Amino acid sequence: MSEKKSVGFPDLTQHAEYEPTRPMPLHELPLPTRIDTEMAIVRANNPRIAKSIEVFWGHKDCVEYLEQLILSGGDGFGNARVGFKREVLSALMNLATLHEVKER
Repeated sequence: MSEKKSVGFPDLTQHAEYEPTRPMPLHELPLPTRIDTEMAIVRANNPRIAKSIEVFWGHKDCVEYLEQLILSGGDGFGNARVGFKREVLSALMNLATLHEVKER
């Protein structure tokens, strides 16, 4: 009888020899790359909000603006929102966290 071979990708978490070539998890990417990744998501779905974040980025008001977008749905300029797509909401929350990291 022939032995049954497994099909698919090997389990990379079990083999140290694959460590140098394993894909880098998002949380291990350099900070500017993580910020650019999240901003690309916001920019693709909400370009006006992305421009506002770019203007506020680096200022203490940026996190307040992001929190206002996330929690109230409004942007503080009288523009109410129905809601965000999941990936945009996740990107906004990640940007708020990344901005706090940048300020320290």
